[in-house]
Amino acid sequence: MRNKHIKIYIRILDSSINFCIFLFLLLLLSYGCYAMWDSEQIYVSGDSANYQVYKPSEENELSFKDLKNKNSDVLGWINVYGTKIDYPLLQGEDNQKYISMNSLGDYSLAGSIFLDYRNKPDFTDFNTIIFGHHMEKSAMFGDLERFFEKDFFEQNRYGRLHYDSKDHGIEFFAFMEVDAFDSRIYKIPVDQIQAKQEYLEIITNQSKYYRDIGVSTDDRLVVLSTCTQNTTNGRHILVGRITDKVFLEPKKANKRVGKERFFQSSMFLERMKENTIVVCLFSLFTIALFFLYLSKKRKLKKDGENE
Repeated sequence: MRNKHIKIYIRILDSSINFCIFLFLLLLLSYGCYAMWDSEQIYVSGDSANYQVYKPSEENELSFKDLKNKNSDVLGWINVYGTKIDYPLLQGEDNQKYISMNSLGDYSLAGSIFLDYRNKPDFTDFNTIIFGHHMEKSAMFGDLERFFEKDFFEQNRYGRLHYDSKDHGIEFFAFMEVDAFDSRIYKIPVDQIQAKQEYLEIITNQSKYYRDIGVSTDDRLVVLSTCTQNTTNGRHILVGRITDKVFLEPKKANKRVGKERFFQSSMFLERMKENTIVVCLFSLFTIALFFLYLSKKRKLKKDGENE
């Protein structure tokens, strides 16, 4: 009789332990799913697609005015061809405001694309510095890192800049890796002829990639700046010249991938890398369930033999 009670207690204890393990793994999986969802919301909030309804064009000018009416800090638009950089431009009273605020004036970890507060909003400065977060999935200025590849730098040379109700072109000619505290690059204003020449020499000498398009001290530059992942205080810089000529945006290639090719392509591996936490937790959860099943099956078999 005593042995029977002991067996009952052991079964209850064993079931309790199994239940606790199952509950713990379920909580881990739930947390992983929530973390992935929360991270995805940040990327979604920074997606340029959210702002396309406001993009200035001959057919869409009223929508851009609507955006400016909602937020008076909106002053223009920037589009870097060949990337997903296609956003409103803003300028605050300092460089902190739009680090965590979107173009509509709402709190957002994705922030906005914004001009240095020291720059003139009409782009009459010699060098206008534009900041944006480095984000995954090509959000905000995440695509600037693609210019690290020489072929991409060579193939993507142009962009569009809209301000003062008029379109302008951007001709990119340099890509740099600099320190965030390099005052020579982040110097504003650069007024004197000699200072402008020195600024151009710094770009020429320190660029990872550079093409000679005949830039002079009479030109006006845009300096796109974002963080790098490989250096603590590192910054990626893409430098372009503002032109009156508006360059046509090349047609975007169709990037749809069929189901058969999806699992054979690098896209599948990229998705797995992006969701590593959830994949690991799900695998752990599945393995644990399998061992719990085997354990329960052995126990039932043993109980049957004892009876």
